[in-house]
Amino acid sequence: MMHGMQRVAQTEEEHAQNTGQVVWRLVKYLSPYKKYVAAAFILVLVNAASQGLGPMLIGRAIDGAISQGDKAGLLKTVLTLLGVYTIGMFAMRFQIYTMSTAGQKVLADLRDEVFKKLQTLHLQFLEGSQAGDLMSRLSNDIDALNNFFSQSLAQMVGSLFALIGIMVAMLFLEWRLALVALVVIPIALYVTKFFSSWSRRAFRKTRATIGDVSAEMEEQVSGVKVAQAFNRTERNVGEFAKRNAANRDANVNANAITSAFAPAMDVLSTLDLALVAAYGGYLSIIGAITIGTVIAFIQYVQNFFRPIQTVAQMWTVAQSAFAAAERIFSLLDKEIELADGKETMPRIEGKVSFEDVSFAYDSDVPVLASVSMEASPGETVAIVGPTGAGKTTIVGLLARFYDAEKGRILIDDHDLRDVSQFSLRSQMGTVTQDPFLFSGSVMDNIRYGRLDASDEDVVAAAEAANADSFIQKMSEGYQTEVGERGSLLSQGQRQLIAIARAVLADPRILILDEATASIDTRTEKLIQGALDKLLKGRTSFVIAHRLSTVRNADQVLVLDEGQIVERGKHAELIAQNGLYADLYSRQFYTPPGETSLAI
Repeated sequence: MMHGMQRVAQTEEEHAQNTGQVVWRLVKYLSPYKKYVAAAFILVLVNAASQGLGPMLIGRAIDGAISQGDKAGLLKTVLTLLGVYTIGMFAMRFQIYTMSTAGQKVLADLRDEVFKKLQTLHLQFLEGSQAGDLMSRLSNDIDALNNFFSQSLAQMVGSLFALIGIMVAMLFLEWRLALVALVVIPIALYVTKFFSSWSRRAFRKTRATIGDVSAEMEEQVSGVKVAQAFNRTERNVGEFAKRNAANRDANVNANAITSAFAPAMDVLSTLDLALVAAYGGYLSIIGAITIGTVIAFIQYVQNFFRPIQTVAQMWTVAQSAFAAAERIFSLLDKEIELADGKETMPRIEGKVSFEDVSFAYDSDVPVLASVSMEASPGETVAIVGPTGAGKTTIVGLLARFYDAEKGRILIDDHDLRDVSQFSLRSQMGTVTQDPFLFSGSVMDNIRYGRLDASDEDVVAAAEAANADSFIQKMSEGYQTEVGERGSLLSQGQRQLIAIARAVLADPRILILDEATASIDTRTEKLIQGALDKLLKGRTSFVIAHRLSTVRNADQVLVLDEGQIVERGKHAELIAQNGLYADLYSRQFYTPPGETSLAI
């Protein structure tokens, strides 16, 4: 698994090197909102024109109206100048508004796409990833892009076009002086490229460290009860402080790099202003140009570096956004390893076949080896064996959370690879040892099994699962909030609600993955009758922690080291005096000095 994670990290780093590709992909996300982009582009051109016309009007006012004492001409020029700058100001305001609107729509699309990807990615990838880091991509990295689209993008695009407008105006007004003013552009481009490469690496580190902080926080908050029980709180605080300090240092380093960009541009601006003043003054002295042209060019030079300084100020946000986009795209580019079948699974009758199935989570450690078995419609198949024997893997393959590396799995003679996952899983139900409840009411969680179910159907399912009695005693009955992951309920109550959810779904194939392992004996007896009713008429696979629950199974599969070593009914396996009999005797009788074997 570690080698796999290293390969993933290496792939993401290689992907991250091409920032131009990242920018192009962000631009493509704007394509559905061409109207906003077109409106912003027109407003950008208007603003750039105002930036180019302003100094030219000032120069004409000096050479014309002021030098000749023309008050009326001066007033006309001033009013024209006021109109030009007012139009430019409104153009900039609405340009920012339209680009921000388009940006927010893009962000909404990205959030939807990332969430959809997380819902469809291979479980093996999700299980090998830190939940906090994945959540950081959906929240922190999207927020970084939000700052870019809301603040930086419009100002950067506007500044670049303003720069072009100023260059065109300078060349139109006096080309010789314009060439002197533009001589620093190659230097500015080199400085920009240098800082861009340096800061991009720094901001990649900031995005990685904030993901690390989020992952640590999510894990420690979820496990705070265990941390308190084992007196690990101070140690955990220290570990989090280290990760937080790493993130702080990465951000300080990144900001130090980008903050040096603006002073570098200031130096170039001062140098350029000195060159224009010197050469312009010389041309004025020899009568080649007027003093108004020199003043206009000084204004142009000041305006010329103002967009560059704006870009410098927004550069921090932009680099952080590009680093965030790299992490988002690296997730979106993950391949969905389970190709969906094109056929629709018809109504399942319940015949299940494993034909020489082998599987491994890691190629070096096989989990199942040449497993073959068959269950007839309506049969209950119990799967038992020591911890790590492959019991949960079998039902995971049956639900097609993974694909077998060798062999095939069939339901009613349909290969699972050929049918759509939706049509398959819509006819399957699972109750696990640690059921997952979502934030919301009891009724919401039971209805999760069938969203179109009426309130009466939900109550009937709860009654069938023997959950109605305790639900009715709760403060708000079926509308009682269960808390995050069902934290406001006991383990037994969560299990009963999960069973009611399965009852409501009315699956054709039922999987009970140690469903009664964490329930006390009294609660187990309470739900045993409900399970007996639930098992009737459907094929069921029961992973049993308590061997007493499998006595009535139609067949029992005994797994050891990924292979079926025994199979038969309970009484037959006891009579064989093999592994099953040993597990059974160890569970119900533990000699002094020995510990019972987990099943």
